[in-house]
Amino acid sequence: MKYVLLMMGAVDGPSCGEDDAPGVEDFMAFDAELEKAGVLAGGFALEDPETGTSVTRAGRDAEPVVTAGPYAESREFVGGTIVIDVPDIDEAIRWAGRCPGAIGGRVEVRPIAEF
Repeated sequence: MKYVLLMMGAVDGPSCGEDDAPGVEDFMAFDAELEKAGVLAGGFALEDPETGTSVTRAGRDAEPVVTAGPYAESREFVGGTIVIDVPDIDEAIRWAGRCPGAIGGRVEVRPIAEF
């Protein structure tokens, strides 16, 4: 079954490689571990939240409203994703616990819906 590991960072937390936060090399090593174990199915890192654009609609027939950057009230952001293909949620949680994104951040584990 495929699961996505959503790496969540605090808006006011350290950036990648800053202070005790994991650096790019930590994520590259983790990706290599996943690949060696044969469970890596995809994923990507995201640019900083300030580079994002939000699009909302008040209803089905409403015009889109475009807002540059993240919402001010947001306290965390998605920093990247990793997709793994493992037998069950327990194995997905074990990999999430080893993910550098869990150090000073949070890794949300979500099963990928297959229709």
